[in-house]
Amino acid sequence: MKKIFNIQNTVILAAIFLFTACKKDYGNLNGATVEVYQNNATIAQLNNLVSGTESGMRNSIAFYLDDVGTIGREIYHFSNSEPRYVTDLLGASNATLSGSNFYISTPWASRYRVVKNCNVLIEAATKSTIISDAQRKAYTGFAKTIKAYQLLLNLNLTDSNGIRMAVDNPDNLGPIVDYNTALSGISSLLDEGVNDLTGADVPFPLAGFGKFGDAAGLVKFNRALAARVDVYAKKWAEALTALNGSFMDLNGDFNTGVYNVFGTGSGDQLNPAFIPQNQTGEVRVAHPSFAEDILPNDDRIGKATLRNSTASISAGLSSDRDVWVYTSSTAPIPIIRNEELILIYAEANIQLNNFTDAVNALDIIRQKHGLPDYSGSQTQNALIDEMLYERRYSLFFEGHRWIDLRRYNKLDELPLDRPDDNVWTEFPLPVTEQ
Repeated sequence: MKKIFNIQNTVILAAIFLFTACKKDYGNLNGATVEVYQNNATIAQLNNLVSGTESGMRNSIAFYLDDVGTIGREIYHFSNSEPRYVTDLLGASNATLSGSNFYISTPWASRYRVVKNCNVLIEAATKSTIISDAQRKAYTGFAKTIKAYQLLLNLNLTDSNGIRMAVDNPDNLGPIVDYNTALSGISSLLDEGVNDLTGADVPFPLAGFGKFGDAAGLVKFNRALAARVDVYAKKWAEALTALNGSFMDLNGDFNTGVYNVFGTGSGDQLNPAFIPQNQTGEVRVAHPSFAEDILPNDDRIGKATLRNSTASISAGLSSDRDVWVYTSSTAPIPIIRNEELILIYAEANIQLNNFTDAVNALDIIRQKHGLPDYSGSQTQNALIDEMLYERRYSLFFEGHRWIDLRRYNKLDELPLDRPDDNVWTEFPLPVTEQ
């Protein structure tokens, strides 16, 4: 873990973190040190930290999506130069997941670099005497919210192997804590964040937040993430309470939400999860079960478009459909959006036996995707299966399928493509943590 934070006192920020496409000039951060931000930081300096934090959230996101999407049998990533996408991640033959390989070390380190930024931002804002208390609360509330989200992504990978929550001091790191302790800590961090954001005065611009970039909007974003954490923790009533404070709208646009955004400007970066259709060599294709299991007339089939020719690899895998969720090099990647919140609402109500409310929410999803209203059994088990179907297709390649089946103990329902393949339940900790 110390290798992640061994940055010789340099904040994890650089010119590449700036959102040029937003035409915001936050100055040159080359050579900026932690001390600069801890010594009575100005709004401009604090805004640099905010911009770097938001930008850093995009780094290595494609590795995360490939990890959970592959193990969850949503996609294949065929790469002539990297066979581990179809060996290690699919558990082929004698393959295992290694804590020294890129598929855990790279996304893990990227998330903790953002956590580092958040910690620096919290300390800098707390110590600054130049800003108002309301502005200070905006900086700390934002940082705590993003920190919680980044920790959650790493916990999604390692699950029962846990994560390290206390990383404020790189020379005295806290222990690895188990899943439930980590999830509770993430929930508490979100609660701290929403308390700070309530009544805050936001002096910084945000690129991927749209109308949720002011204090009220950040509160709604925070509560949306809290609802996700609550269903992971099986706190169903708490999830509904969090949704009430979020931007969930049963009648609203499914795509309303907060996103990682990309651009072509100098110093910006392109969406790393985008690969054009009908490519050869380096491709992301849908697992064959995506089309096999989808219901007739479900328009979400458009997330996996037919190729001109089948893509295959010598490992014995093939698919005739490209992943077509991110349809350009600047397409945004959701952090959380309204369609997921409606599905969280349905899930919590199913678990609380409020079947009428749950079916109403599921029908909203179905109707907008070309399906008739749900007509199956109104039992908890049947509605859970229906909810998981809707999550599978609504949230395809957004990073949920593997986590959803794991938390419902349904990983054994995932297809095995080859006789000796395995479905992993979790990643090992990176070797730097062991």
